[in-house]
Amino acid sequence: MSAASELHITLAGTSRAVAATTTAGQALEADGKTVIAALVNGEPRDLALELSDGDTVEPIAIDSEEGRAILRHSTAHILAQAVQELFPEAKLGIGPPVENGFYYDFDVAEPFTPADLKSIEKKMQQIIKQGQRFDRRAVSDDDARAELSTEPYKLELIGLKGGAAEAADGASAEVGAGELTIYDNVHPRTGELCWKDLCRGPHLPTTRVVPAFKLMRTAAAYWRGKETNPQLQRIYGTAWESKDALKAYLTFLEEAEKRDHRKLGSELDLFSIPDEIGSGLAVFHPKGGIIRRVMEDYSRKRHEESGYEFVYSPHATKSTLFEKSGHLDWYADGMYPPMQLDGGQDYYLKPMNCPMHNLIFDARGRSYRELPLRLFEFGTVYRYEKSGVVHGLTRARGFTQDDAHIYCTKEQMAGELDSLLTFVLDLLRDYGLDDFYLELSTKDPEKYIGEDEVWEEATGILRQAAEKQGLELVMDPGGAAFYGPKISVQAKDAIGRTWQMSTIQVDFNLPERFDLEYTAADGSRQRPVMIHRALFGSIERFFAVLLEHYAGAFPAWLAPVQAVGIPIADEHVPYLQEVAARLKAEGIRVEVDAGDDRMQKKIRNAQKQKVPFMLLAGDEDISKGAVSFRYRDGSQNNGVPIDEAVAEIVATVRERR
Repeated sequence: MSAASELHITLAGTSRAVAATTTAGQALEADGKTVIAALVNGEPRDLALELSDGDTVEPIAIDSEEGRAILRHSTAHILAQAVQELFPEAKLGIGPPVENGFYYDFDVAEPFTPADLKSIEKKMQQIIKQGQRFDRRAVSDDDARAELSTEPYKLELIGLKGGAAEAADGASAEVGAGELTIYDNVHPRTGELCWKDLCRGPHLPTTRVVPAFKLMRTAAAYWRGKETNPQLQRIYGTAWESKDALKAYLTFLEEAEKRDHRKLGSELDLFSIPDEIGSGLAVFHPKGGIIRRVMEDYSRKRHEESGYEFVYSPHATKSTLFEKSGHLDWYADGMYPPMQLDGGQDYYLKPMNCPMHNLIFDARGRSYRELPLRLFEFGTVYRYEKSGVVHGLTRARGFTQDDAHIYCTKEQMAGELDSLLTFVLDLLRDYGLDDFYLELSTKDPEKYIGEDEVWEEATGILRQAAEKQGLELVMDPGGAAFYGPKISVQAKDAIGRTWQMSTIQVDFNLPERFDLEYTAADGSRQRPVMIHRALFGSIERFFAVLLEHYAGAFPAWLAPVQAVGIPIADEHVPYLQEVAARLKAEGIRVEVDAGDDRMQKKIRNAQKQKVPFMLLAGDEDISKGAVSFRYRDGSQNNGVPIDEAVAEIVATVRERR
């Protein structure tokens, strides 16, 4: 090759000379099936992209995170093409990839039916089998408007170019700050244009590359997430790199459905969310109340042992408090509307506890000898979540935070964060979660208060504390709250799902806004550092996470009923009641089933309620002063002396097993 006809690129860390018209796919020798796109200078691009001199090229495999996103985005296009072929009047919204799948929104006269989804899936299979090419081309704004003149939602997106942040989640997949592009779906043999869509890409080389997909469900969705906009029909689907991967995901979903805390909460009579009270506002039934109380009592005990002091604050406050804290500037949309009282004074239900804790700190003079001051509250807060995101106990409108605020000197901050993070992780382990990684959220450049130097110092100290735990640390650029960076503990449950648990935030800003001070050893007035910490996040959400983690089969120390006596016949009831009395004297939550059901039905009832210990007794057991154990897993241990039975149950509960 002559110098004029060659390019120099970097491939797998090695410099190479290639022909001037070489594509990313040719440079990678990609088959288009396992390697389906390329990272060119760090940006995902189509394999058909012609390279430029100096480009750095890396493969994107279909089974990578980036590869799955491209696969799912391409499958969303196939979905939209199939819908418009079957429903020509359908207008297109947006169709981005999302976690584990994709969706596309449509404006149609009637909601899609299950029969419609089957027809759409069949049409998608036909499009995939054809092997249509995804061809990218750049267009001007005016040309895009002309080509998409019958698509009102696409025309609105074109108008958002350069301001895509204002669009709904997923709109940035179609328009951004750069040039507009349209992807044509082209028939591989005839070259006929089959369909087209406004999109930034990249996409698979052809539709035939889609190995496995399934349409999951439909839902209503407001255009761009605003309730004042038209309501569209959303179709959700999933796509995977192999049929086995799809099957594994569907099996996972089946297991997750069995563990759904809303379903288990009803079956086990733990909680409900009555329509008469309102969406996102739960009531706990007696059994759920027991679990919650035990969770809270153990947490309270551990906090007291670690030097926390308990405080209480009201549920409502004047607006001036949240004006002072800055929350009305940043979070007003997530707060319940104000109540006008006392001659026009606005009062708000509190969305968080921290401003009130600042007032407790400031209620009198503070000395350095009192620091670190650790204030803790089970504080109920209220946030007006949109109806579309409210989800059982995991995304509620009223919930109780196990909220702590630590006030310390700058010199104490590093040590306090070390001990605080260790305390948090140890307590989560006590509740049965032990697979963690840490996430460090840094400053959002568009949404923060305070000096850059202060943010850098706080972020550095948090990073040091996180690294000392020896856990994986993942960065979350721009994910911090407006007042300071944070560490969040991400925990995996029994089936591998990740939940955000505890958060720890360093805050130099609210002490400034509230003019908080303490008297230092030299007599000077100094500003404390404030550390925000929610261990569970919210008690309701943590309750739901544990309920799903254990699939309702709580360890004995948390179980609402820890043991149930099951008589073989009615005449054995008094004996089991005596055994139950001994267990109750040891603090065990025990019942005796003296109902009319046969023994086998009583066993099934106890198993459905996921009771850890079933104690059976008949003539032989009574003659030996014993009981027969039946455990939750179905195993059995017969003829256990009463003293041993009581000791086993008590030890299991006290050791939190």
